[in-house]
Amino acid sequence: MAGNENLHVSKSNREDEFYTQLSTIEDECQHYRQYFKDKVIFCNADDPAYSDDGLDHFGDGQGGYTSNFFRYFMLNFERLGIRKLVATHFDPKNPTYKLELIGDRNGDGQVTNLDVVKTPLDGNGDFRSPECLELLSECDMVVTNPPFSLMAEYLPTLVSSGKLFVVLGNLNHVQYKQLFPYFMDGKCWLGHNAGHFWFRVSDYYQPKKTDYKQDADGQKWRRMGHICWFTNIDLEKRHHPLDLFERYTPEQYPSYDTYDAIHCSRYSEIPIDYDGVIGVPGSYMAYHCPEQFEIVGEFNHGIDGDFDLARPVVNGVELYKRIAIRRVKGGVE
Repeated sequence: MAGNENLHVSKSNREDEFYTQLSTIEDECQHYRQYFKDKVIFCNADDPAYSDDGLDHFGDGQGGYTSNFFRYFMLNFERLGIRKLVATHFDPKNPTYKLELIGDRNGDGQVTNLDVVKTPLDGNGDFRSPECLELLSECDMVVTNPPFSLMAEYLPTLVSSGKLFVVLGNLNHVQYKQLFPYFMDGKCWLGHNAGHFWFRVSDYYQPKKTDYKQDADGQKWRRMGHICWFTNIDLEKRHHPLDLFERYTPEQYPSYDTYDAIHCSRYSEIPIDYDGVIGVPGSYMAYHCPEQFEIVGEFNHGIDGDFDLARPVVNGVELYKRIAIRRVKGGVE
């Protein structure tokens, strides 16, 4: 599968340090504006890296915040009608702090970094720590870029909290055995945007042969593929059915050797006249409409759980993992 090298998640905390561009955040968050009003928003895997050096690092009067998530919500605090903004971050060696913003504290007529309160934490800011879980219980929404290497623990923490969330992820995470049931059962789905995004990385980052650049200021950048947003907010986009035109033929849609289902190479080629189980690529998840198709499982290892139906084998050749879907009876066309 083309681009698979970009699907591999981080193997260490240092490799989890990918800083999201403000434009990436803006492009997604514009679709959730009505949900931010009067909400306590928690960025619980967010490294604001606030500097007290007095320098305007972004050129917008907001001081030394390197996190564009915190910066986005601070810049738009009043326009979005946010009630409170809280951010914590992880430091593997030292106690960290939380940042809290509840509005124009100093009465200068605008919300800036001067209104942010910095409070030490007892621990290292791990999202699983008691104090961070307590902050999670007190918030309404989580919006952040979590550590990809810990997504198998991070997403269940969010889902079980019952809070609304919009977080960055990787399409490959969908078929983690710990996470797939959430997508299959409709507890989590993909947001609006997906694709190959550029992330700012730290100075110690080792350049890759591809998808790497360094700008005129010496800042390092890494492009990662198959990036997407995970959310549990029921957006209108989720209920738009795919426009499909292909019709089933045994030649175009071979059956799996291992399961009574047909193989479909592209989500756009799903046949309109087949009612059985269909194996589709993971990219289908960005277009899933629950009124059109139900997710009945996956074709992966065949051993991950009741939802892992079989290995995707056609004519003795094992193919890349697939999502198993079936048309909803009486559903939308």
